[in-house]
Amino acid sequence: MTSDQQPEQQPEPGAGASAGESVVDKSTVTVRRSPRYFNFMLLGALIGAIAALVLTVVFPENAEFGATQVFGFLLLAFVTLGVTLGAVAAIVIDRVISRRGKTVVVDRMAVLEPRDPGAPDAASGSPNSDRD
Repeated sequence: MTSDQQPEQQPEPGAGASAGESVVDKSTVTVRRSPRYFNFMLLGALIGAIAALVLTVVFPENAEFGATQVFGFLLLAFVTLGVTLGAVAAIVIDRVISRRGKTVVVDRMAVLEPRDPGAPDAASGSPNSDRD
C-alpha cells in the first residue's frame, strides 16, 4: 500500500508543548493499492523468453543462421517487448486502481526531546541550530 500525503494547515508541533511531551498532529492521506512494477516487467520478460523458445523450435531451420543465433535474436526482441508490455499493463492497472483510493485522517505523533541547557539557541546563528 502506498500513501500520497496531503497535509492540512497545522500548527507547528512545538508551538505549545514543553520538552518531553508528545504532540499529536492530524494529516489527511490517500491510501490505495499499487501494483509491483518489477514483478509485471519480470513476468513479461519470462513470457517473452518462452515465446522466443517456442518460435525457434516451431519454425524450420534457416540455412543462413543457426538455431542458437535465431533464438538469440528472438530472445532479444521478445524479452524487450515483454518487459515493455508488462510495464504498460502495470501502469494501466495502477490508473484503474488509483480511482478507488480512500482518503483518511491520521494522527501523527511527535515526541519533543528536552534541550541541552549548554546548547546554543536557534537565534545565535550557530550551524547546528536547525537540529530539533
